Amino acid sequence: MTIRSRGEGETAALGRILGGHLRRGDVVALTGELGTGKTVLARGIAAGAGARGYVASPTFTLIREYAGPVPVFHVDLFRLAAAEANDLGLEELLEHGITVIEWAEKARPFLRPPLLRVDITFGEGTDERILRLTAEGDGPAAAVAASAGARAGV
Repeated sequence: MTIRSRGEGETAALGRILGGHLRRGDVVALTGELGTGKTVLARGIAAGAGARGYVASPTFTLIREYAGPVPVFHVDLFRLAAAEANDLGLEELLEHGITVIEWAEKARPFLRPPLLRVDITFGEGTDERILRLTAEGDGPAAAVAASAGARAGV
């Protein structure tokens, strides 16, 4: 599914819809250039999943955990080489909550269903973003279906 966002508010709102339908063990793989809104979407996903607290980019800490009905693990691999991602212990996180991975192309060995892939690119306008969502597994598929329904006004 492809969604056009006209700004950060719409991107965060999409994240809230997705997060409300994701389940423990689901992985969200975010890819896109610097500044496309991966952290904005991750913030929305965490809020939709019921995580408490401000969601900031874990660029320097690499992994942040947010408490809620289902823990949300926010991972940012920007500063790591792909080989270094193997040393983070991602395998242990995946079963304990919803794991959102920015720069997910560096974590390919850990990307398995249930998986929601979101590739974000710049659109035509300054604030426009194009999000391409692909789901593998029940939780991610439900999240994508819910976002489609919400976008259609259902």
